[in-house]
Amino acid sequence: MGRESMEYDVVIVGGGPSGLATAIKLKQLDSELNVCLLEKASEIGAHILSGNVFETKALDELLPNWKELNSPIKTKVSKEKFLFLGKTKSLSWPTWLLPAVQQNHNNYIISLANLCRWLAEQAEALGVEIFPGFPASEILYNEDGSVKGVATQDMGIDKEGNQKDSFEPGIELLGKVTVFAEGCRGHLGKQLIEKFNLSEGKDPQQYGIGFKEIWEIEDKNHEEGMVTHTAGWPLDNNTYGGSFMYHAENKQIFLGYVIGLDYKNPHLSPYDEFQRFKTHPAIRKIISGGKRISYGARALIEGGLQSLPKMYMPGALLIGCDAGTLNMPKIKGSHTAMKSGMIAAETIIENIKENKNLSCYEEKFKNSWVYTELHAARNVKPSFSWGLILGIIFTGIDQILFKGKLPFTLKHKHADHETLKPANEMPKIEYPKYDNLITFDKTSSIYLTGTNHTDNQPVHLKLKDTDLPINYTLEKFDEPAQRYCPAGVYEVQKENDVNKFIINSQNCIHCKTCDIKEPSQNITWVTPEGSGGPKYGNM
Repeated sequence: MGRESMEYDVVIVGGGPSGLATAIKLKQLDSELNVCLLEKASEIGAHILSGNVFETKALDELLPNWKELNSPIKTKVSKEKFLFLGKTKSLSWPTWLLPAVQQNHNNYIISLANLCRWLAEQAEALGVEIFPGFPASEILYNEDGSVKGVATQDMGIDKEGNQKDSFEPGIELLGKVTVFAEGCRGHLGKQLIEKFNLSEGKDPQQYGIGFKEIWEIEDKNHEEGMVTHTAGWPLDNNTYGGSFMYHAENKQIFLGYVIGLDYKNPHLSPYDEFQRFKTHPAIRKIISGGKRISYGARALIEGGLQSLPKMYMPGALLIGCDAGTLNMPKIKGSHTAMKSGMIAAETIIENIKENKNLSCYEEKFKNSWVYTELHAARNVKPSFSWGLILGIIFTGIDQILFKGKLPFTLKHKHADHETLKPANEMPKIEYPKYDNLITFDKTSSIYLTGTNHTDNQPVHLKLKDTDLPINYTLEKFDEPAQRYCPAGVYEVQKENDVNKFIINSQNCIHCKTCDIKEPSQNITWVTPEGSGGPKYGNM
């Protein structure tokens, strides 16, 4: 069965903030353009996970009347705290001493998933065709090597690669320009960066893993509009990370933890560090008596300006967190992702109407406030390679005294997969048992994500070398996939006294951590069959 093909002016891959902003801006600039947007989740927002304290700067430009359009942006930040945590004590840092980049007045506590659902409504009202449940699985190229579009995945293939009775071939979506807006570590974006050498002369990209739970808490503990961040315990001084607690509406808090994926100890379990963090007296007192109603995890892209690849190539643009536009010290990437998409739309209009080269994207980007923001933020993340205390001191000097204008740029020296030390050189970490009140196991957490994948489909976590996990990684690093995965996808089990590497791909919540952290880069994440993965509600 041959593939059908559909032609558009612009094909957008990904229904997050950057892709939706691109689509809306394109139709605002030219209502006659044919624009389609593909989303791998079952619906827009189902794979979206973020803290999220939202800065409206880009939205103010895109939809100045958003307050009149019944947007889900309601809870304004009213108060904030920054705590340094010891094992049992906490020290409150005066907010007036925080760099301006970390102050949140005028921002809103929102669900990014719900914001994306609302943005999708605005896009569809303008005539954008949105196809949820259709993952773009392959990049299509013209004979001259330029990007021609994408193909969606064939549906109805069994584990052995044979066609089932339900088989349907994928569809080719061809565009004059294709925009890749897949979010952090997009699997097609990763291919484009390699094929077109987009990271030449750039530092290795940096990532973190972010966890989030939504809790319904007791009225006496809830302070709508309160934003709290912490640094310190349970991580040691040499491991980058910190937490957030955002008091949303309806007696809910968004509680989360981010750990840099450049950590060194293969015995570290980011999931268990997050669970342990919740037992700190300063956190426990807020959530005690409450109920956990949601869980999720997702990798974040944190390299900033010095790791940002070239964002254009023949026939295509790479935008938002697919490229790496997140502002790390601000702990925000939605507004920068949206602005990168709006710049993409302006570039595409000039490309289609005036035959301007897509390379003008870079010039537009460099003349925008996104570039100014990322330039001012560029030295914060690399400074934490010196440890928590020195990183905080340097950030204060860089951001408060010099406002990000120091006359040098610090480098990221390593990719995250290169940083693990051998297991026998690092201390083992004993994590406390889960109490099922404050702390929970991975199985009950995955249940809350609504994750599902069609039975009897090819495993979407591909091993380049199937023997490597047991023959090398287990011995050298105690197979860290068992711990860095936040969803229990990877296990080492003994069968007839022989170790076997198990991949529970049904559990995968599409966080991409394995694709990033595996020391030999032996695991490649590809799209599963359409609609597979988590089904997040208001994350």
